[in-house]
Amino acid sequence: MSKKPVTADLNGGSLKMRAAVMTGTGKLEVREVELGKPKANEVLVKICATAVCHSDLNTLDDPTTPFPQVLGHEGAGIVQEVGPNVSTVKVGDKVALSWVPYCGTCPCCRTGKVNLCESAFGPMFDGTLMDGTTRMRMDGQVCYHSSLISTFAEYSVVPEMSCVKIPDAMPLIPASMIGCGVATGYGASVRAARVDPGSSVAVFGIGGVGVNAIQGARIAGASMIIACDIKDENLELAKKYGATHVLNTGGLKDIAAAVKELTNGIGSDYSIDCTGNTMIGAEAWKSSCKGGTTVVVGAYKSDAELCLPAGGFHRVGKILKGTFYGDVNPFNDFPKISQLYLDKKYDLDSLVIEKIVLADIQKAFDSFHDPKGKNVGRYVIDFQ
Repeated sequence: MSKKPVTADLNGGSLKMRAAVMTGTGKLEVREVELGKPKANEVLVKICATAVCHSDLNTLDDPTTPFPQVLGHEGAGIVQEVGPNVSTVKVGDKVALSWVPYCGTCPCCRTGKVNLCESAFGPMFDGTLMDGTTRMRMDGQVCYHSSLISTFAEYSVVPEMSCVKIPDAMPLIPASMIGCGVATGYGASVRAARVDPGSSVAVFGIGGVGVNAIQGARIAGASMIIACDIKDENLELAKKYGATHVLNTGGLKDIAAAVKELTNGIGSDYSIDCTGNTMIGAEAWKSSCKGGTTVVVGAYKSDAELCLPAGGFHRVGKILKGTFYGDVNPFNDFPKISQLYLDKKYDLDSLVIEKIVLADIQKAFDSFHDPKGKNVGRYVIDFQ
C-alpha cells in the first residue's frame, strides 16, 4: 500500500465506468469504478484503445504497488473535458497518452531532457495524480492510478502534459501503442543513438521495443541493420521491419565476433541493447566499432553487474549510453511517428498481436508466461 495517506478527490463529479483493477498483488479483476471530474490542469479522456505491455505485468506482480489500482499505461482516445488551465488540447481532439508528463521547469527540462524529468515519479509510485490525490473510487474507497494515466478503463483523468494531440486521421488502435514501446524503440535509434544515414546498427532483443528500434534505424537511413535474438520467429519478423541481416545468438560462443564478421571485421557503428540482460549488454558494447555507440534500453536488474573489458578501454573511444523513454519528447515525437504511419513509412498495424475486449484482458497477461507465445507487438484492448 501507499506509504502516506491518500484521498480520492472526485472534484464534484462521479462517472461510473468499467476498468481492469489490480485488487491485490498478482490479482486482476474487471470492476466498476467511479471517476471524478478533471481539475485545473487535467483532462478527461475517453479511452478508445489501450495496449498491454510487459511493464503492466511487472506492476501487477510488484508487492509495493498500491491497490486497488486501475492498470494500463499505453493508450489513446478522445478528449471529453478539460480543466480551466488546459491550453494544449480541446474537447474532441484525438490524443496519445504519455506516462511521463514533464514539468518544463526543472534542470532536466530546461536543458531539453524532458524524458528525465522527475516531477511525476513521486505521484507515480504513490498511485496518485500530480496533486497527490486520486480521481477514482471503488466500493467507496480510494482507487489508485497507474503511471498517472490508468488506460485499462473506459475513461481516464490525466495530467494535461500526458495528452499529446495527434493527427485527426490517425486511427486510435495503432495510436494506442505509440506511448511506450514504440516511442522507446524509435527514440533509442533516432534520439538516443542518433543513427546516421549509411551506418550499421545491431539491435539486440527483438521484442516490442527491438522491432521499433529497427524501424527507427531504418527511418534514420541506416544501410545495415542486424537483428540479434534467440528466436528464429522473431528474427524472421525483424526483416519485415527493416533488418537487413539476422543473427541467432542462441548457441554462439562469441556474439561480438559474429557481428564483426558481418561488418567486415569492424563492428557496428551503433549497438542497441533491448534485452535487459547485462551479459548481452556487454556483448553489444563489444560488438560496436571503435568510436561506436552502444545504447542500453532494456532495464537491468538493480543487483546485476555490467562487466566490460578494462584493458585499452580509453583507446577505443566508444560511447556507452543508457536511455529512458528513448530520449523522446512526446509532444514532438508522438505526432511525428503518427505522421510516419499515415505516410506508410512506419508499420504499426502488424504490431497488433490481437484485438481483445476488456473482459478478456487476462488473455494478454497469460501470454507473457508462454515462452512460445508471440512477443513482437501488443495485445490491444479495443473499446470502440
